[in-house]
Amino acid sequence: MEHFKNVAKIKYEGSKSKNPFAFKYYNPEEVVLGKKMKDHLKFSMAYWHTLTYTGTDPFGSGTMERPWDLTSKDELEIAKTRVKVGFEFMEKIGMEYFCFHDVDIAPQGNSLEEFQKNLDVIVDLIEKEMKRTGIKLLWGTANLFGHKRFMNGASTSPNADVFAYSAAQIKKAMEITHRLNGAGYTFWGGREGYETLLNTDYKLEQDNFARMLHMAVDYAKEIGYKGQFYIEPKPKEPTKHQYDFDSATVIGFLRKYNLEKHFKLNIETNHATLSGHTVNHEIRVAATEGLLGSLDANQGDLLLGWDTDQFPTNLYDSISIMYEVLRAGGLKTGGLNFDSKVRRASNKPEDLFLAHIAGMDSFAAGLKIAAKMWEDGVFEDNLKSRYSSYTKGIGKDIVDGKVGFKELEKYVFDKKDIDENESGKQEYLEALINQYILG
Repeated sequence: MEHFKNVAKIKYEGSKSKNPFAFKYYNPEEVVLGKKMKDHLKFSMAYWHTLTYTGTDPFGSGTMERPWDLTSKDELEIAKTRVKVGFEFMEKIGMEYFCFHDVDIAPQGNSLEEFQKNLDVIVDLIEKEMKRTGIKLLWGTANLFGHKRFMNGASTSPNADVFAYSAAQIKKAMEITHRLNGAGYTFWGGREGYETLLNTDYKLEQDNFARMLHMAVDYAKEIGYKGQFYIEPKPKEPTKHQYDFDSATVIGFLRKYNLEKHFKLNIETNHATLSGHTVNHEIRVAATEGLLGSLDANQGDLLLGWDTDQFPTNLYDSISIMYEVLRAGGLKTGGLNFDSKVRRASNKPEDLFLAHIAGMDSFAAGLKIAAKMWEDGVFEDNLKSRYSSYTKGIGKDIVDGKVGFKELEKYVFDKKDIDENESGKQEYLEALINQYILG
């Protein structure tokens, strides 16, 4: 059964095309810097926003009646249909990866046992579709924030029974990810944080968060799972203060608990802005520490104070992101997961295609512009020039650790004048990006 009868396979038609159901910039086979565009980008469908989101927001109920949700009154049968819908969607739009939460793919039922049986039924179908289509799993994860049991967090909950339940849920999600040859497994602490310190044992909660991650590392070894673990920074919403606030905080946490060898970061644009950073800042911090892993592709609305998860259409963002990715040598195990949902008023199934086309085109254009910027080397050359004082003389001695306070004091006493600071050329560099965009 075909679920998107009104949509044919999406093709690349070039920037002059007027066809809304065509790529204008995303040409998957086009080679950029020696690698196919599709391999630079590794686009992934987010199972949750694409197949289960109904248009709710913090202030309103759903606006979308998806045809596949009306095929049965049995939740498990609907879940089976969603598998077919999801793979048809990915085939038609030419997407080679997907990501999932456990609760996205199967109903939870009335017990953990029932949930796991439902998962097994659905994973059988997903595995068949993966073999039929060649579509791969980018990463899996467990939803440890939606159910009321997680009102105080999962591994950071004051209730040890919730910690135990969370561990069981992670265990099963890891087993599924391993079975489906997932390239990675992501930890997103949606409620791992606190509302007030008046009732919070901060140290115990942090320690327990680390204990859970170490258990996951140990279990991965036990079952032979060799995929990459990711942890996703997010500053707030729904919890006022979350322990995985931003890239720097997560890196400090991983190092404190000796987890940095096992984890990299899955960075999201909308989370970056909620933490008061730009997404390129968050990527640069992770990449500098060798911990850049994967990306959630979306954008937020700076006029709204929550995680709006909009489809990424901001060209400046996509250029900045892809420049940082190229600068870091690419995404080794990760990709670009569309953790994005259509707006409440974009309520037709066809809008899912239009939204993903917009996001994929945005990143394709961003990649090509970023590649030209990287190839020309103007920004990197400017960077080297600005810090050239550290490549010779006293600057090199500082970098090489050959001098201390006494030697530096003597050096400046003996100098008649401090060398003049070079211009940062910020306005020129920002205008240069416009020149690359406009040609």
